Amino acid sequence: MRFQILGPTTVLGEDGEPVALGGPRVRALLTLLALHAGRIVGGEQLVDGMYGPRPPEGVANALQSQVSRLRRALGRDLVEFHPAGYRLVTDPQDVDARRFELLARQGRQALAGGDPGRAATLLREGLELWRGAPLADAPHAEAAAAALAELRLAAVEDRVQADLDLGRHRELVPELSQLAAAHPLRERLRAQLMRALYGGGRQAEALTVYDEARKLLDEELGIEPGAELAAAHLAVLRADPSLGAPVPSVARQRQGLRAQLTSFVGRVEEIEQVAARLRTDRLVTLIGPGGAGKTRLATEAAEREPVDVCFVGLAPVTEAAAVPGAVLSALDIRAAPPTPDRLTVDPATRLVTALADRRLLLVLDNCEHVVAATAELADLLLASCPELRVLVTGREALGITGESILPVAPLRLPPPEAGNLLDYPAVRLFADRAAAVRPGFAVDAGNAAAVVRICRALDGLPLAIELAAARLRTLTVSDVAARLDDRFGLLTRGSRTALPRHQTLRAVVAWSWDLLDDSEQRLARRLSVFVGGARPEAAEQVCGLPEDVLFSLAEKSLVEFVDGRFRMLETIRAFCAERLAESDEAESISEAHARHYLDLALTADRRLRTDEQLEWLVRLDGESDELDAAIRWATASGRLELGLRLLAHCACYWWMRGNRVTSSHLAADLAAALGYQHPPGMEEEYVMCVLISAWTGGIDEELRARLAEARQLLPPYNLPTRLEFLMMLLSAYTGPPGEYDEVYTVLADRAEELQPWQEALSYSGVGFLLQSAGRIDEAADLFERSLASFKAIGERWGMVMTLSGLGSLYQAQGDFTTACALADEALAVAMELGAETEVAEALCRRGDARLRLADAAGARADYLRAAEMSRRNGSTETMAWAHLGLGQVALFQGDLDEARTLLVQARDEVPADWYSTEDTRARIAATLDEVNARSAGPAGGTVSER
Repeated sequence: MRFQILGPTTVLGEDGEPVALGGPRVRALLTLLALHAGRIVGGEQLVDGMYGPRPPEGVANALQSQVSRLRRALGRDLVEFHPAGYRLVTDPQDVDARRFELLARQGRQALAGGDPGRAATLLREGLELWRGAPLADAPHAEAAAAALAELRLAAVEDRVQADLDLGRHRELVPELSQLAAAHPLRERLRAQLMRALYGGGRQAEALTVYDEARKLLDEELGIEPGAELAAAHLAVLRADPSLGAPVPSVARQRQGLRAQLTSFVGRVEEIEQVAARLRTDRLVTLIGPGGAGKTRLATEAAEREPVDVCFVGLAPVTEAAAVPGAVLSALDIRAAPPTPDRLTVDPATRLVTALADRRLLLVLDNCEHVVAATAELADLLLASCPELRVLVTGREALGITGESILPVAPLRLPPPEAGNLLDYPAVRLFADRAAAVRPGFAVDAGNAAAVVRICRALDGLPLAIELAAARLRTLTVSDVAARLDDRFGLLTRGSRTALPRHQTLRAVVAWSWDLLDDSEQRLARRLSVFVGGARPEAAEQVCGLPEDVLFSLAEKSLVEFVDGRFRMLETIRAFCAERLAESDEAESISEAHARHYLDLALTADRRLRTDEQLEWLVRLDGESDELDAAIRWATASGRLELGLRLLAHCACYWWMRGNRVTSSHLAADLAAALGYQHPPGMEEEYVMCVLISAWTGGIDEELRARLAEARQLLPPYNLPTRLEFLMMLLSAYTGPPGEYDEVYTVLADRAEELQPWQEALSYSGVGFLLQSAGRIDEAADLFERSLASFKAIGERWGMVMTLSGLGSLYQAQGDFTTACALADEALAVAMELGAETEVAEALCRRGDARLRLADAAGARADYLRAAEMSRRNGSTETMAWAHLGLGQVALFQGDLDEARTLLVQARDEVPADWYSTEDTRARIAATLDEVNARSAGPAGGTVSER
C-alpha cells in the first residue's frame, strides 16, 4: 500500500485504487501513524493529534475504537499494538511525506556536489508528491504540518537554485516573482529573483528587488539584509560572472532583434532543440499554427547564438519580388547611387556578395505568404555563403533540400489531477500575463479550475492565452472562462503595436485562412463537422475532396496528424465552423457526416458479436465522439429516423464499453423529440431508444408508457427480427416473456430463424429462467451450452455473462470455491474485452464468493474497486451491488452502523424497475432486516458494534 498525507489523506491499494477509510477520526489517526511510519507512536501523542487540547471523556476507549476501524480498513497486520502505543507497519518510503524528505535531502546533496541537473530532477520528483496542505486530515498536528510546509518551501528554493545553475534565468522570473510576493521576508527567494532577472538581462529590475527587500526588512523587522541577499546585490553591481550571462556582448551584432518587453515562459526543450539543430543543420524551419509562438521562440533562440544575427520580419512584405530587398534593408545594406557607366545589380546578387564570407544567423520570420520566394532566396544564399545559417518561421515548410523542420506545438497543458499547475507552461504564461494587467494576481484554489479551463479551451496557444489574460483588466477569470464559447468576440484586445493579424484571435486564424486556395478553404470548413478529427478516408468521403487537399492543409498547419487522424485545434475548428455556417453546404455536410457514421455503426454492430469483437471495439473507441455528434445533429435537425438508426446500432458498443451516461442522455433527447410517435417500421429502434434512455436511472411512468405502447408492435417472446442486441436489453429490463416451457418451445420451433449470437444468448436466458425455477441441473446444462456457443463465435461479452450465470448458480448451491473460480475467469475475459461494467460485475460476484469464504478483506477490496468503476461509467445497478457487498462486509465485521449506512445507500441507488436487479433489491432488503434485528439489544436499544 501507498500512503498519501501531503494533502487529503489517501491510501492506494496494490491495484492503485483508493482504499475507503471511513470518518475524520480514522483519517486523523492514519495521518499521524503514517507521519511516523515504521515507528511506535504513543497513545498520548495520538490523542493530542486527533482531539487537540480538550479530548473527550473516555478518550482511551475512543482511541481504541478508531484503531479497530482503521484495522478493518487496512488489515489488522498493518496496525500493530505495542505497550507504548501503535505502529503503522510499512516501509517509510511508502509514505509520500517520508519519500519527499528523502528526495529533498538527496536533491540538496546533489546541488552541493555540483550536479544541478540531478538535483533539479530529484527535487521536482519530490515536489510532485504534494497534492495540497500537508496533514490536512489531522487538524491538531499544526507543528508537524508547519515543519513539512517549511521543508517544501526550502525544496522549492533548492530546485530554483538548480535551475539557475542550469542557466534557466528567464523562465524562472514569473515563478520567483510569485514566490517572493507570497513570502516577502524570505531573503533567499529575493536573492534568487535578483539572479534570475540579471541573467535575463534585467539588471535595473534586479537592483529594484534589492531596494524593495531592504526597505521591507527595515520596516517589518528592523534589520538589514542578510549575507546572502547583500552578496547578491554586490554581485549584480559588479556584473559578477558567477550570476550567469547577462545581456549579450556588444561585440556581436543583433540587427533587427527587438528587446522583449515580457518574460519568455516555457519552451526550454524547444530552445535547446533549435540550438542543437543550428549546430548541425544550416537551414532550420519552425512551423506551426498561428499564435503558437514561433516568432518569439526564434527571437529567443537567436539571442542565445554566439554569432552575428540579422532578424528579418517578412510580414509587411506583400510581393514575392520584394523579399531580397527586405533582407538587404534589415542588414542595412544600401545600394550605390546609379551612374551611366554602373550596371544595376539585382538584390539577390548583392546579398550573395555581402554575405559570402560572413558568419551570420539570418532569421526569416513569417514567410508563409511569400514561401516560394523565401525558399528560392534561402536556397541561393546557403549554396553561395558557406558560413551562413538560416532560421525560418512560418506556417508551412520551405520544401527545399537540406531543410530541418521543427514543429512548434502549443504550450503544455496540465492533465486532470495535476499537482502544481505552475509546472505547466500554459498556466504559467497565463499567470504571468494576468499579473501584468491585474497586479497581485496569482493562480490559487479559487481560480485554478477556471484558469485551466481557459488554457485548455484555447489549445495552449500562447497568443490566445495572452489575449485572454489581457481581458482580466475588466473581467474576472470565471467570466473569461464562461465567455469562451464566443472566443472570437471576446479575445479582441491585443497590443496596439503588434502586427494587425496578432491583435485579435480572429485575425490570427483569418491570416492562415486567407492564404488557402479555394479547394483548401472548402475542405477546411467542411472538416469542422468532425468534432474529434477524421481518418483520411472519412474526411474524403464526407467532405468530397481528394486526400491531397487534406495533406496540403496539414503542411500549412491548419490540421495536425495525430494517432491516425487529422485534427484541428479547437480555435481553428471554431473559425472554420463559422465559415461552414456561412456557406450553403452546412446541412448537406452534416448529413453526409451522420450517414457516414451510420454506415460505420451498421458495419461495426454486426462484428461486435463475432471473433472480430476486439478490433471493432477499438475502432469505435476512436470514433465515439463522432457517433455522439452525429446523433446530436440528427436529433436537433429533425432527422429522427437517422438518429434512431444510429442510436440502435451504437447500443451494443455502448453496453459493452459501459458508456451509460452520455448514451442515456442522447437517447432521452431523441425520445423527447419523437414524443409518442415512431416512424413506421422502426418499432425495434424506438424500443431500443426508450430502453437506453433508462440506463442511468429507472423506468419512470412516462418511459413505462412509451415502452408498453411500443412493445405492442414487437414480435412476441423478445425475438426482434432486425436488432439482435434488443433481445438482450428487453430481457434485462423486463424479464423473460413467459414461463420456461412456453419460452423453450418457442425457441426450439424458431431455432433456424435465430442468428448464432441470438441462439447462444437464448440458452443463457433460459438457463437463468430455469435457475429461478429451481431446476438447477437443467440450468447448468444450458449455461454450459451457451458458453460453448459464445466461445465458438469468439464473443467475449457473452462468455462473461454466461460465466456470471454459472457462478451465481454455484453460489446459490453453496459451492463458493467454484463460484470464486468462475468469477476469476469472467474477470479475466472482461478485462481482455475492456468492458468496465462487466469487470465491476465480476468483481462483485467474486466479492460475494470471497465473503462466504470468510475472506472479508478480499471481498471488501473487490467491492471498493467495483464501486469506483461503476461511479465512473454511471452503472447504478452495479454501484448498488457493490455497496450492498460493502454493507455485508461491515455486517460480517460487526459494524452495524456502517452496514446500515451502506445498505440504505444501495437501496437508494438500485433501479426500481429493472428485472435484472430484482435479486439485488431482495438481498438489500434481507440484509437490512438482519442489521435491524442484530441492532436491537436485550432492552430494545441499539448497539453500534459487536
